[in-house]
Order: sequence, then C-alpha cells, then structure tokens
Amino acid sequence: MRTLPRRLGVAIVVAAIVVFLSIRLNAFRDYQIAEIAVYVTAVAGLTVLTGLSGQISLGNGAFMAIGAYVTALLLIHLSWPFYLVLVIAGAGAAAAGAVVGIAAARLHGPYLAGATLLLGVALPAIALAWPGVFGGDQGLNVVFTTPSFLGANFPLTRWQAWVSAAVALVTLILLANLAHSRIGRNWRAVRDDEVAAALDGINVAAARVRAFVVSAACAGLAGSLLAIVTGLVAPGAYTITLSIALLTAAVIGGLGSLLGALWGSLIIVLLPTYITDVSTSHGLSSTVGANIPIAAYGVVLILVMLLFPLGILGGLMRLISAFLGPDQKSRTGRIAPAPHVTPSADQAPASQHEKEGTS
Repeated sequence: MRTLPRRLGVAIVVAAIVVFLSIRLNAFRDYQIAEIAVYVTAVAGLTVLTGLSGQISLGNGAFMAIGAYVTALLLIHLSWPFYLVLVIAGAGAAAAGAVVGIAAARLHGPYLAGATLLLGVALPAIALAWPGVFGGDQGLNVVFTTPSFLGANFPLTRWQAWVSAAVALVTLILLANLAHSRIGRNWRAVRDDEVAAALDGINVAAARVRAFVVSAACAGLAGSLLAIVTGLVAPGAYTITLSIALLTAAVIGGLGSLLGALWGSLIIVLLPTYITDVSTSHGLSSTVGANIPIAAYGVVLILVMLLFPLGILGGLMRLISAFLGPDQKSRTGRIAPAPHVTPSADQAPASQHEKEGTS
C-alpha cells in the first residue's frame, strides 16, 4: 500500500507525457503510440505468466483474437459503450484462459509450449469455419468514434492513443500490485521450486491456472484495443506470428519485469518501421525491405541474449548498478528472473522425504 501512491504518481506523469506527445506529433505517430500501448498491455500479461509463474505460452495471440472478436461483435450488433465492451472482452478471454490453464496445469516446458502453440494456430481459424458470424477472411469492420464532448474536429488517432495508453497504464498498475501481493509471491515460489511450494501449502495447480487467467485477460484487453485502433478484426492479424512476437518482446524487454514490457513493445513496434524506412531510402525493393525487419528481430534477440541475458531492462539496471555500488547491484539482480528453474537432483519429491522420515 505504501508503494501504490508512487505508482499512481508515475502513471499520471506518463499519461501527461503521452497526451503531450500525441498533441505535438502527427497522426501516424499517434497510431504508433496506440499500437505500443496495445502491445504493452499484452506483453505485461505474458510477463506475469512466463516471468513470474514460469509458464511458457505461444498462444496469447489467440486470446487477443477472442478479445478482438468479442469487441467487434458487441459493437456491431449491440452498439454498447466501449468501456463495457472492453470489460466483457477481457472477461471472455479470461474465461478461455481458465479453460486452457486447467487443461495445461500438469504440463511443463516444451509440452506446455506445444499445447499453447496448437491453440494459437487453431483458434483464429474458427473465423474461417463460420464466415457468416466472424466475416471469414475479410473479417469484421469496427467503427470507433471520438466522443462528442471533444468536438467534431478532434483527431480519431489521438483519441485512440489516449484510450489505449489509459488501459495500458491501469493494467500495469493492477499487475504491479498483484505481483507484490500474496498471489505474486506464490507465483514466484511455484516458478522457483514447485515441490517446495507444495510443501509450503501453496496450491500449485491453482496458482498456475490463476496466472493463465490474468495473462489471458490482459491479452483480451489488448485484442479489444487493437480492434478499435486498426478498425478491422480478421484472422490474418492473429496468427502464430503475433504470439511469437509477444513472447519475443517479453524476453527482449526482460522477463519478470513489467517495465521490460514497455522496452519490448517499443522494439517490436518501432524497429520494423525504422528498418523499412532505412532500406527504402537506400534503394532496396519493397520485397527485400519487408523481409529485413524479420532478420532484424533475430539479430536484436541474439544480441540481447548475449549482452543482456536479463533483457534490456536488466542490462540497464546492471549498468546503473556499476556506478552505484554493490548494494544496488545485488538489488537489481532480481529484476528479471528466469522463467523456470528446474529443481536440482538433491531436492527429492515429497514422497521420498516421507519415506526417509519413517525409516
């Protein structure tokens, strides 16, 4: 509770910066601000799932698709207020996350990644099976307008940036409080050693499912925001490539750190545009220029893993700690923990401990 006012203060400062930038910059930069906020919302949820609870997911793009299609259907057929649609989209994705979390509660490592990968591939294809409901390949058009009190000439891209940034900031505050609560401590205990967590009275399966629900809810909110920012919900936007991009952003930014979600989102949103502009200015064809950002992703990921194993945020904190002394260094070493730590060989299961106690 003592840190909540500080987080709110930081959020207010960031909101003021976003408002200032959106007013000073053009419509395209407003769109980029909105897109960054969308990815921050989704990557922050994935950071909780992978960085805090130690579960690897390659299917969060599917949860974004759920939130996006719920938003599109409610706005088209019922014309409900967006704030209500946003809540329902997050709740729908959270319900799907609960189902997936229960099914995957006993899976670990590559088995869990494979199961979520299947989800990321199969779920968006449902739109192709029922084109009358979901629009098929063409998708569904989403109409999102500025409120009347802002005036008729208020730019839509600016309003989209404001709404997306507000949702991202609220999500970060809620996740930060959750990460420092008893639930967050349980997640870290399960991530570090499931056997020790179970012996300490933690319901491991419930903790894993809870992490899936929170991550899916964040992805659903991000999908809802992406629907109003792009104005179109189509299955081609929620392929497995999106899920991999989210995980890449979480790893690049720094697993286990919500601030790392911002760094990762900045990379995956701004890097392709910058690389494409540079390649075009140097006379490369559009086909070649479109493939260069994919290679740049790989190069950036390799460099970050080699130079900053704890992500960009972890690297920055280590550089700062080099000037502040060993106390700060020891504190920053816990910013971005590994997603999963396998118990060592000398850590016997509970049943073996019981046998040793009775012998």
